[in-house]
Amino acid sequence: MGFTIEEEIGQMAGAIWYALNTHGEVSLAQLKKLVEGKGPIFEWAIGWLAREGKVVLTPRSTPSASA
Repeated sequence: MGFTIEEEIGQMAGAIWYALNTHGEVSLAQLKKLVEGKGPIFEWAIGWLAREGKVVLTPRSTPSASA
């Protein structure tokens, strides 16, 4: 039996959180590569973390994120 969407988002959010704590501020493109984000799960997880105040999204010519 596979994971639910909520579990997949939670796992991706954990990977994002770990990557940001390890690498510091990175572009969203770099972050997506670091966590091997695929499909909308990456974007949903970023949105969840941002809404919870766990990450800061910085608008730039290349958007970035930090924990």
